[in-house]
Amino acid sequence: MAERQTIDARGSFCPGPLMELIAALKLAQIGDEIEVLSSDKGSVTDVPAWVAKVGHAYVGTTEHDGYWAVVVRKAK
Repeated sequence: MAERQTIDARGSFCPGPLMELIAALKLAQIGDEIEVLSSDKGSVTDVPAWVAKVGHAYVGTTEHDGYWAVVVRKAK
């Protein structure tokens, strides 16, 4: 059964949120989703671009009050 993990990277600047995502994906199972909470606007474009480059699935981004939640699904 797939799980969802949340990484709270608010207050961290590029490339911090992406580095935390990469570390979490190494430990995740295929199909698991990882939600990255980031106050760094660069994560909104950097995370989906990296995910597409390496072959995982970009699920979506939601804007909240002062931060974004970017969700990725491990595909391989």
